[in-house]
Amino acid sequence: MPHRDTHDVIVVGAGASGPAAATALRAAGLDTLCLEARNRTGGRLLSVPTTHPERALDLGATWFWDGEERVRTLAARHNIATFDQHLAGDTLLQETAGVRRLTGNPISAPSRRFSAGAQSLTTALATALPGDALRLDTPVTAIRPDAGGRLAVLTPAGPLDAGHVVLAVPPALATERIDFGGVLPAGLVRLARATPVWMGTAVKVVARYPEPFWRKEGLAGAAFSRTGPLQEIHDLSGPDGEPAAFFGFAHARAVRPGFEQAVTTQLTHLLGPAAATPDALYAQNWSTEHWTSPPTVQRLADHSLLGHPLYRRPALGGRLHWASTETATEYAGHIEGALAAGERAARSVLTARENTDGPLTGAGRPFDAD
Repeated sequence: MPHRDTHDVIVVGAGASGPAAATALRAAGLDTLCLEARNRTGGRLLSVPTTHPERALDLGATWFWDGEERVRTLAARHNIATFDQHLAGDTLLQETAGVRRLTGNPISAPSRRFSAGAQSLTTALATALPGDALRLDTPVTAIRPDAGGRLAVLTPAGPLDAGHVVLAVPPALATERIDFGGVLPAGLVRLARATPVWMGTAVKVVARYPEPFWRKEGLAGAAFSRTGPLQEIHDLSGPDGEPAAFFGFAHARAVRPGFEQAVTTQLTHLLGPAAATPDALYAQNWSTEHWTSPPTVQRLADHSLLGHPLYRRPALGGRLHWASTETATEYAGHIEGALAAGERAARSVLTARENTDGPLTGAGRPFDAD
């Protein structure tokens, strides 16, 4: 009989919520395997290195705020340096009639950043896991109940067997990329397909410069625009302004041929000739990321569905559990929300293990939505 690749729990996704769930489950003594479709951890935590040692620029999640204790504790535990977001200076407003300078900075809130980039959080979590607990380049293509009362998890590398599965990816992505064989309750499928993907329609543009020249002019590196393509801009410089950078958000609809030239033209119009030639320009379009956003992402706009109570109910006889920041009941859309959702999913697994000794019952308990 061939060897079965069997685990107590399989976690799908190695953004922030997946490794957080895997860490908690391993600490509880469960054989837990985390699978990630990409060749890296982090998901929407994506940081690009710079020439400065131990400094990076974030193309995805950037900030954390007061009260987000899971992030703060995680950074402290792994000696990840953080620093205050630069706020000092005036703000620019770009309108059809031109550019106006506004006193102070009304659009940037006090927050903290990670010197080595937000992705350093998932790098630290993954490094702390045993070497065999994380598999990259391993997308999950199907999850099905098997005849023995467990879950069959199918990947291009072969099938795996799990007592429980944690879905640590956006629900809309899970129902788009994973074949559940029609066994999920219809109400849950409708909810998942309608739940927005955080940052799923965003394009984050980062421009790096030799120095933060805007600060010398008393500007905060903050701007908002009614003409675009960047609608909102913030200082993204590292500690003490090195590396010097700022970033802006554009909607995915704004991306068309000549987009990057339109960005530099806008920045030049806002900030003058010094902004015309950045050392580097990055445009991360999250709507086209195959392992972040489904094709329907631009139609998903009901943010009241984030943290919906149905995501707190395990499916498939109590063996399929939801994580990802979209399912968080607090701080949904933040790194803190992702960590909270991962912890909640781990607790859900531990509770459900006490009640799932029998075989699965197909679609599991019907949801109220039906």
